[in-house]
Amino acid sequence: MSPAPALPESADVVIVGGGVMGTSIAFHLAEAGVGHVLLLERDHLGSGSTCKAAGGVRANFSDSVNIALGARSLEAFARFAGRPGQEIDLHRVGYLFLLQTDEQVAQFRDSTELQNTLGQPTRMISVDEAVALAPIVAADGLVGACFSPTGGHCTPESVVLGYATAARRLGATLLTGCEVTGIDAVGNRLTAVRTNRGTVRTGTVVCAAGAWSESLAASVGVELPVTPLRRQIVVTEPIPDLPANLPMTIDFGSTFYFHREGPGLLVGMSDPDEQPGFHLNRTDTWIPRLTDVMARRAPSLLDVGLTGGWAGLYEITPDHNALIGEADDVSRFLYATGFSGHGFLQGPAVGEVIRDLYLGREPFVDISPLNARRFADSTTRAERNVV
Repeated sequence: MSPAPALPESADVVIVGGGVMGTSIAFHLAEAGVGHVLLLERDHLGSGSTCKAAGGVRANFSDSVNIALGARSLEAFARFAGRPGQEIDLHRVGYLFLLQTDEQVAQFRDSTELQNTLGQPTRMISVDEAVALAPIVAADGLVGACFSPTGGHCTPESVVLGYATAARRLGATLLTGCEVTGIDAVGNRLTAVRTNRGTVRTGTVVCAAGAWSESLAASVGVELPVTPLRRQIVVTEPIPDLPANLPMTIDFGSTFYFHREGPGLLVGMSDPDEQPGFHLNRTDTWIPRLTDVMARRAPSLLDVGLTGGWAGLYEITPDHNALIGEADDVSRFLYATGFSGHGFLQGPAVGEVIRDLYLGREPFVDISPLNARRFADSTTRAERNVV
């Protein structure tokens, strides 16, 4: 085995976190010709939340900024085989939200109208149309549905690999097994990043550390309100006669969701009893609640066995919107974190945004509403189309 690359003495930009955000940012910076881009990941690339994600991709949101980030990323995922150059097993089978109340229907009708004005082909559909798209769904209790045909799912590990490989090819340095232990500053100017493998001089740090971002930012006096919350996923045994184009399907009221995973299904659901914290172990305490929902919404799945599963962390903010921007009081501390469950699908677009913020360019969308200062200014606006 070849020895691990040495930590360089200095870098123009140090990115902390090697998931989809970090690798996308590294790729976009390197592609733009930024001199020495260094990414540090304490474990292996994608080992945090990214490779525990369900892999859904969509632009079906209630907030215009999230719609723009999702739509831009969908375009990038569609071209991923050419740029950066990686097959990601993209299935654009659509995103289907199942709705159980008139209030939910009104909410999704409003967000659908907004998406339509921004060029997205999302549409409200009947319960019968929803069941035709996802035949394993039981219609009882549903009053409507919302379908976004451009969404779908792909493989998070492949996305990370594609960005990482291309970033290295373009001259960026990506180091794994390198844990950041502190950031040094003189006044409000960053000077170095300390790690378990030494210290690297830099004047710019990008925090893409996901659920671990709050403490990293706090070390230089920046407040990023990110709370870790465990979410769990299971994978079923093969299911006969699954439609090839089965959409990514979400029962909005219960948060139960599924999409095809090979010959079976990937299935998940939030657990209202889950307490915040860095709980990374898989448990079965949520399974009875999952089977209760299955019995109502997809009863045929009760006869299907499970082949495995995993646990990962959501990085939650108080308004379920991301934190993207540059610190006001610390020079050149940029951040992209707190995506509250929709980070993977926004990774390509956010890489562009952070590149432009670093270079002093105007991003393709105004991301000022996602600046962390919104909590102090009381200018939050909640994203509602999340589970």
